[in-house]
Amino acid sequence: MPLSATSDRDRDEQGPQPSLPKATFSFRCIGCGSISAAAAQDFRCSQCNNLLEITDPSWKSPSLNAATLKSSWRERRSSNAALDLSGVWRFRELLPVPKSEQYVVTLREGNTPFYELPLSSRITGVSRLYAKHQGMNPTGSFKDTGMTVASTFARQAGYCWVACASTGNTSASMAAYAARGGMRSLVLVPEGKISWSKLSQALDYGALTCQLRTDFDGCLRLLQELVRRAPVYQLNSINPFRLEGQKTLAIELLEQLDWQPPDHIIVPGGNLGNSSAIGKALLEMRDIGLILRLPKLSVVQAEGANALVRTLREAEGKRLISVQAETRATAIRIGNPASWEKAVKVIQATGGACEQVSEVEIAQAKAEIGAEGIGCEPASAVTLAGLKKLVRQGFVKPDETVVLVLTGNLLKDPDFTMEFHRGDLFQDTPVHGTPREREGNLLNPLRHPPIVLDATLNAVIQTLERAEKSDPPHPNAESNT
Repeated sequence: MPLSATSDRDRDEQGPQPSLPKATFSFRCIGCGSISAAAAQDFRCSQCNNLLEITDPSWKSPSLNAATLKSSWRERRSSNAALDLSGVWRFRELLPVPKSEQYVVTLREGNTPFYELPLSSRITGVSRLYAKHQGMNPTGSFKDTGMTVASTFARQAGYCWVACASTGNTSASMAAYAARGGMRSLVLVPEGKISWSKLSQALDYGALTCQLRTDFDGCLRLLQELVRRAPVYQLNSINPFRLEGQKTLAIELLEQLDWQPPDHIIVPGGNLGNSSAIGKALLEMRDIGLILRLPKLSVVQAEGANALVRTLREAEGKRLISVQAETRATAIRIGNPASWEKAVKVIQATGGACEQVSEVEIAQAKAEIGAEGIGCEPASAVTLAGLKKLVRQGFVKPDETVVLVLTGNLLKDPDFTMEFHRGDLFQDTPVHGTPREREGNLLNPLRHPPIVLDATLNAVIQTLERAEKSDPPHPNAESNT
């Protein structure tokens, strides 16, 4: 069986396979604008050492008709071909493509749900509030949409080893796609600063995992040195192929909205590759004519990992202000984000904002999203917490349409969730005895700790009756009547 996503027998059963368009992409420096046909191992410009992005003249070709693209993409949703079953490769006309489909590594990523948020709508006062849940991808995070593209090109280039520095989600995704594509994977994670749930995924997918006595930024610096000296392919979001795959989040979202752009899209901010990818997709879709106006793209960070917030407020986005990152939202615990310049450009191009939220605000928003019946990991919850601030500031109006991008699954960090509901989450933090203690008390109604009972029917019935008397009806109960 070839090292591809499907076997020869599967292909025969699926019938004729779709063909890939001819590869015509190149690499463009985001700083000096120089264009090259190939990229170095560290994916940096040979002229000015800035990051690269991918460009393709075919994306601006007059033959690329918006109506035809929409029709083709819609038809592919009923296809059983391997490429079409992927919510990334279904949009291949706007992606860099490999030489042959045999190189494509896919786990049927993308195709993630789009939810209404009635409870959060009432809390924020925003009447049309939705979530695009990327935590429903195969490994539980948005990383999969970029990893399918980047791992495909690693495989095409003949690499045996791929590697990443990670706060958790990247390592899980990379290890899965490496295993699927017949490659080995090396994971560099900061010791003691990663969710065990995420790390367990990488271990199970067969990754060689190194816990380094440093933070994420230290892991990334070491990885950059490694790829210059060893035949190892880097799969962090510095790799522009990652961002191309992550563009499809925005394409799929607009398709789910029948190509009517929302007023706002709000995303978490960590290493800032995802916000950069979404912004790039929005600009490309407008240029092609898929959409007629741009949504405002806003980024929300944790107060303890607010490098982009400070960069925009203190340096007007002209130089990065790094921070010593500290937050329980581990997926965005990054103090020296690699894609900060790309993020600044897309925020400015779309007229978006950048905000920060506290640990208590994150915990509260996470519980409120959980009460919607969908849940998310802590980093995703900064979107709802940030929306509340943007509404109070008047940046977001109550009659506007807002989409929150939830980047990770609830099961990515069960320790956070359990500590929250047991009331242990902030025991070792300076919330108690500070002005934030009152803010922390707001969390109590959202907590649902487990109750230990004797194994008798009476005990269960009495507990049920007490809950019936003391607890208010579920906030979404009105919509069920």
